[in-house]
Amino acid sequence: MSLEPRAISALRAEFPALQQTANGRPLIFFDGPGGTQVHGTVIEAMGRYLTEANSNAHGAFLYSRRTDETVGAARQALADFVNASRPDEIVFGANMTTLTFTLSRAVGRTLNPGDEIVVSRLDHDGDIAPWLALQEHGAVVRFVDFDPADCTLDMAEMEATINSRTRLVAVGYASNAVGTINDVRRIGEMAHAAGAWIYVDAVHYAPHGPIDVQAIDCDFLVCSTYKFFGPHLGALYGRYEVLDALPAYKVRPAPEEPPGKFETGTGNFEAQAGATAAVDYLASVGRRFGGEFAQRYPEFQGRRGELKAGLAAIRAYERGLCGRMVAGLGEIQGLRIYGITDPARFDERVPTVSFPLDGLTPNQVARRLDEANIFVWDGNFYALAVTERLGLEEHGGLVRVGLAHYSTAEEVDTLLNVLADMPR
Repeated sequence: MSLEPRAISALRAEFPALQQTANGRPLIFFDGPGGTQVHGTVIEAMGRYLTEANSNAHGAFLYSRRTDETVGAARQALADFVNASRPDEIVFGANMTTLTFTLSRAVGRTLNPGDEIVVSRLDHDGDIAPWLALQEHGAVVRFVDFDPADCTLDMAEMEATINSRTRLVAVGYASNAVGTINDVRRIGEMAHAAGAWIYVDAVHYAPHGPIDVQAIDCDFLVCSTYKFFGPHLGALYGRYEVLDALPAYKVRPAPEEPPGKFETGTGNFEAQAGATAAVDYLASVGRRFGGEFAQRYPEFQGRRGELKAGLAAIRAYERGLCGRMVAGLGEIQGLRIYGITDPARFDERVPTVSFPLDGLTPNQVARRLDEANIFVWDGNFYALAVTERLGLEEHGGLVRVGLAHYSTAEEVDTLLNVLADMPR
């Protein structure tokens, strides 16, 4: 069975927030790019940790041992999620941005004046600002542009910008502003040919498709579990030998080896318990509804295979729903979609669609949609480089509609009808 309406209905019933109403009407959550709703098992797992295991780590007593088990289980779950070769390649932190600043400081200690870092104008500022900060130490940061017509990276410019002085290339897996999926494997090949590392921001891609750090051959990949139905927690994959060689800023009693040397202070253990539950939920989607997709991944067994099948099923479902929304938005006068709109190219995007609407600011559109219980974001979404490049920052940015696998065709149609009838 695939993700047909009956399956989506069954999955929606497992999300407590999706059962809520306001003013007697259901809520429509198209705000997922800023954080998805949380699966019921995640809430249960976090409550169970706080009741049955709440303690600091590395103690000799029962609850502390349970905390250590919780951390170990979470590392293994995230290793399975991204197909890391070992669980100690997973570093936990507050969020993607905090982890990226942590890594940028460590990378900065290995750089010499004049060494170069390549970033993209298509990225979230969490994958730009931490690298710009290294200019204080003499690093040169070079930007790669994107085509405003379809919001895709200029790959020829990427290839020309990476050179023998490049030490790291930072790029997003998918744009949180316009939905574009970047060819991170090809970019990684360019980086490695120049002797550089590649750092992939997968925060926005993670809920929409399977991730395989070994297949894309990246050195680092970072994501946040609150973007795929879990709690507020960041997770960083790093190739072990690279993590081991990097110098960490840490307190003296902390471990000398990864991942512990990069995890400052007490961890958010209840969130790590929730992260494991979020990964297990996505695996359950594959187990229950991903049968027809499992054959695409014969090399994966157990939870890793279930994750690949589940996220492939989610990707297929979301592609159809995105097509419905893009087609409908295209019929609304005065609305311009930024990003890929050709259905034949939907393999190059996730179901995040952004636009301005003539006669209204993005914030006015978002507020009027809220009156209909439709939740969307407006502004630049911390993708400041995108809205600046498109000339939209001074006009309030964009309206952003983000679909998830719990979104429905009926919800999309409601959005389209409200937008079409919106007074201007």
